[in-house]
Amino acid sequence: MASEHGLKRYFDGEAARLLGDRIRLVRPAFDVDGYAAEVEARIPGKELKDRVLVLAEGLRTRLPAAYPDALPVLLSVLGDELAEGEGLFTTSWYLMPVARFVEEYGLDHPEASLDAIEEITRRHTGEYAVRPYVERHYALTMERVARWALSPSHNVRRLATEGIRPRLPWARTLTRFVEDPRPVLDVLEPLRCDPSEYVRRSVANNLNDISKDSPELALATALRWREESPTDETGWIVRHGLRTLVKKGDQRALAVLGATGGEHVRVARPVIGPGRVTIGDTLVIGFDIENTDDRPHTVVVDYAVRHVGGNGRGIPRVFKLTTLELGPGERRFLEKSHPIREVRTRRHHAGEHAVDIQVNGLVLATGRFDLDV
Repeated sequence: MASEHGLKRYFDGEAARLLGDRIRLVRPAFDVDGYAAEVEARIPGKELKDRVLVLAEGLRTRLPAAYPDALPVLLSVLGDELAEGEGLFTTSWYLMPVARFVEEYGLDHPEASLDAIEEITRRHTGEYAVRPYVERHYALTMERVARWALSPSHNVRRLATEGIRPRLPWARTLTRFVEDPRPVLDVLEPLRCDPSEYVRRSVANNLNDISKDSPELALATALRWREESPTDETGWIVRHGLRTLVKKGDQRALAVLGATGGEHVRVARPVIGPGRVTIGDTLVIGFDIENTDDRPHTVVVDYAVRHVGGNGRGIPRVFKLTTLELGPGERRFLEKSHPIREVRTRRHHAGEHAVDIQVNGLVLATGRFDLDV
């Protein structure tokens, strides 16, 4: 998915013109030039969501005043449904203000708006638009979400899970599902081995959200899914859905994944290089990993980069490296390239940084490098 920072630049006067030209095909009196000029004048200094709101507000003042009359105009410009693999942020990104229009102005017309969200999500996404409806029209919306989960459309099935994620990025938290995620898990049940990768990724992300607040419930669900649906699709969902717990070294999550015997694994000859790097360089992490037991073991290998914070203490960030099967006495060499780059969520500080090699939740080796900024 594109970052919020990277995507925002697309929502400007040209985006308004792109959308306005499509509207003018069905509503010839639509003022495209005025719409584009207004958007261009109002967006400076605004981030993604506020820019999209500007475009939605411009639509509201130029379409019929009655929401039920304005909605069909917007739905008529949606185009064809996206096929599996077509990116909503590359193919139909300009429809984001249409979804925002329904999110902002349709709450007094929930039936028509939920119908519209279903149509929008076939061409773009309705994951943000549906969340206010969960909050204000809970029973009606959750009944619709349950139906969406059984849709023949992979886009609609994905909406069923993505729209009710407790901690969806760029969206406000659905507190009711943070406190009790069981209604969310009910929706995920028929999707736990979905044939669509697009849907499976959303199911896994949803389970990962749940694991942050209700780890016991997430673990019990993941274990049951593996036992009742021993398919590659379900296995992938479980592995990806427990990733936050695995990165924390949660032994229960590792056991669900079949990763045991970390005490029988040895990490030797860790090499972290070059010893001194700067922003833009690439760090190479290499080491030998050996199973010292006379039985095979499945091992989950991660590495944690402990960046120096402003107070001088290391702030760890865990990255996935691999999951592998080690036979009795087997030894392998693993290597990973790690780019050192600027990120918006963390400021780099000069000094000595550490890299921990973590196997089945246990830190088995540590290397160090110096960062110049």
